[in-house]
Amino acid sequence: MSESKRTLKRPKNPMPLFVRDALNECGLMDAYLARPAYQQNDYLGWIAHAKLEATKTKRLNQMLDELEGGRLYMNMKWKPRAQRD
Repeated sequence: MSESKRTLKRPKNPMPLFVRDALNECGLMDAYLARPAYQQNDYLGWIAHAKLEATKTKRLNQMLDELEGGRLYMNMKWKPRAQRD
């Protein structure tokens, strides 16, 4: 079963408009959608649950940097399944 067809075992976090806008503005929506569903969900929950706007912005920027680089997920090394050794 492909990663996109798997269901999450925890509640799905909705994508806030400011996250969608940032992904589109940076041209990273495809990179975001290429990530496994659990990573997409984790990023959204992590960003949305920050109490301070400054923290939301910091987390959003970290996600964008990680998507752009393609090698990190939440500051941990990560490789897409097709590139794994």
